[in-house]
Amino acid sequence: MTWIILLIILALFFDYLNGFHDAANSVSTVISTRVLSPRIAVIWAAFFIFIAFLVFHTGVAMTVGSGIVDINVVDTNLVFGALIGACAWNLLTWWFGLPSSSSHALIGGLIGAGLVKGGVKALVAGGILKTVLFIFISPLLGFLLAGFIGTVVFNAFRRVNPYKVDKIFRKLELLSASAYSLSYGGNDAQKTMGIISMLLLGGVATAQAAPIRDFFLSYEELQKVAQGEFIIPLSVVLLCQGAIALGTLSGGWRIVKTMGQKITRLRPVDAFCAESGSAISILTASFLGIPVSTTHTITGAIVGIGSLRRLSSVHWSVANRIIWAWFITIPASALIAALAYWIKVLIFG
Repeated sequence: MTWIILLIILALFFDYLNGFHDAANSVSTVISTRVLSPRIAVIWAAFFIFIAFLVFHTGVAMTVGSGIVDINVVDTNLVFGALIGACAWNLLTWWFGLPSSSSHALIGGLIGAGLVKGGVKALVAGGILKTVLFIFISPLLGFLLAGFIGTVVFNAFRRVNPYKVDKIFRKLELLSASAYSLSYGGNDAQKTMGIISMLLLGGVATAQAAPIRDFFLSYEELQKVAQGEFIIPLSVVLLCQGAIALGTLSGGWRIVKTMGQKITRLRPVDAFCAESGSAISILTASFLGIPVSTTHTITGAIVGIGSLRRLSSVHWSVANRIIWAWFITIPASALIAALAYWIKVLIFG
């Protein structure tokens, strides 16, 4: 039972790191355009990230909790390996200021630990394939939507005084930043919800987790579990939304600089288009229950709006370095998770 408690704490630490690491996605544009100060920006983003559970169902959490690794092979060793792999990769990429995907770090951790625990048959091919496909789809969708919105907006305001345009979009950017933060909270926090629910309800961990599970679940939720249903407890939802919002309040400033300044120079109108395109992409994925990378989506959108002005306005060397980090995230976190799994088995059994 001690390990269950420690792993729940570790999962919430990952959730905090997720918010800390990916705070840049929510606040970099609104800070770089000086619409909000850094302190106000993270408070603004954290509020909308926290209340996202009021808008979204838990489809993404269900995918992570039961759609990547077979729930019947889940034990404390597997969850430990997955979380260590994800946390280690997040800290490493934060140190180098690379906006990699916390979501894919967690997916990679589950895959690596799952492979060591039960081999290929322990993995759920459909959920993994859907996640991997969106490594390519989410940034492309962000790129295209931001470009489309930018084209419409630029044409609509091309005869308007630039000062007036700037003034209008400084106000509108608050709306787009809110929508993006809401969509981010509705997708990313659910990954940790899936992990904790997996730990409480799945596989060989069930017997060990019973007393803690009874503490977390309401009577109605326990009835559903007794009938064999996999659920996401409301108490877990609130804990995870709170942890990721707290991480956002702490702010990963190294990555804020990369996202807000190093890819391309953003004006309020550009930031509005990028955030709007990203928010639409992530909202769609969340309602479909697909765990996408919000990092990939906003980066694709920023590149898209920068390219719309002119290709030379995008710092392609920085974008190239970010893309390489995307591709190695899943295998790197999977390798770390596999090693962590073996170390825990060897030391603790």
